[in-house]
Amino acid sequence: MKLTLFILGCLLSTFTVAGVYKCTDANDNTEYRSTPCQVGRQNVELNIKTGTGVNLDEKNKQQILEQKEQLAKVEQQKIEQDKIDKLQADINKDAMSESAKNQLLIKNNPDKFSAFSIPPYVPEKLPNLVKSYQGRLNVIERLRRQAAEKALASNQCIRVESDELNSKSTKDALTILINCSTGKSFYFNEQELIK
Repeated sequence: MKLTLFILGCLLSTFTVAGVYKCTDANDNTEYRSTPCQVGRQNVELNIKTGTGVNLDEKNKQQILEQKEQLAKVEQQKIEQDKIDKLQADINKDAMSESAKNQLLIKNNPDKFSAFSIPPYVPEKLPNLVKSYQGRLNVIERLRRQAAEKALASNQCIRVESDELNSKSTKDALTILINCSTGKSFYFNEQELIK
């Protein structure tokens, strides 16, 4: 037994530069090599210094599993991003429809609106403030129209000169600023406009 261990120790010491691999076949025959085992054999890489071994077959299985999990995670992220992109495309389409209504209102009421009082917010060229609320672009365009109509209904605004999202806006309450030809300004928050 001691002689076998001695020979094994000598054999393993010759592989100090290269890795040592313990190869076991289906009949439990064991072979020590300086190169990885052939396919179909249990493949264990031995660490001569610590006396431990790493089952390379299990390590490879674990790496393959981790790669599959990573690919699944990337695929899930892509699916989620596609949903976000589709939702934003729908919002942008709805915003363009609301913007068209705004432009029609201006065209039909030139005495109440200056030609550029409600300039459309183009999704690809949004001002920084509006970009912060891009997910609500359709709501912003609708609120701009409602704010202009409310300002005109107050009888303190003869003609709307500008109609913009204001920096007083928050995530839960958008604020629209209306400037009138009379010099009067109105701030309408979302809650006031949806009543």
